[in-house]
Amino acid sequence: MLKKVPKPGEKRSRRAIIDHLKQDGPQDAGRLAERLGISAMAVRQHLYDLEAEGLVTHEAEARPPGTARGRPAKLWALTQAADRFFPDGHADLTVGLIDSMKQAFGEKGLEKLLAVRAREQVEAYKARIGKRRSLPAKLRALAAIRSDEGYMAEVEKTTGGYLLIENHCPVCSAAAACTSLCRSELEVFQQSLGGAVTVKRIDHILAGARRCAYLVTPKD
Repeated sequence: MLKKVPKPGEKRSRRAIIDHLKQDGPQDAGRLAERLGISAMAVRQHLYDLEAEGLVTHEAEARPPGTARGRPAKLWALTQAADRFFPDGHADLTVGLIDSMKQAFGEKGLEKLLAVRAREQVEAYKARIGKRRSLPAKLRALAAIRSDEGYMAEVEKTTGGYLLIENHCPVCSAAAACTSLCRSELEVFQQSLGGAVTVKRIDHILAGARRCAYLVTPKD
């Protein structure tokens, strides 16, 4: 049996579904339909096609008490196979280079190299953040920088501060091979935003979370 080849419009809709699930996490077909501006029936068909390709999966979510009775809603989420649609930062090459640097320079030598990289990042980030004074403006600029680097970053207001959210990690394989990369990243954010704030990681992809998230709060 010949495999059905999706039309260009169907390809765009399926890619949009993948992007929304990556950006916002598990969702039902109704919410996706609202975001895409197409019917829930069309979204469900796309989801079933993506499920057949191993790109999405779903689980039942019981309806809250007091709402209309019916079947549990299906919450759709991406599988690891969908990672191929997003930048991987040349994972194999990067991991190989990290291993080579460890052998050539040792752990202390690698730490020194990461420190140099972190300083360069801070200088570049501060230059792009520029003279923005308010914390929201600084965070929006930082999120734009990180999105340009493939992290799909966004900013959300939360109680007492803000969340800097990264929905994708293009260097995840490298970070798994060298945990100092993640620690260095946290320090880069802190220095780029200045000493008037505290930056704390509250979600971590390497720890099993869907995303990396940083709580940024003013010290005063």
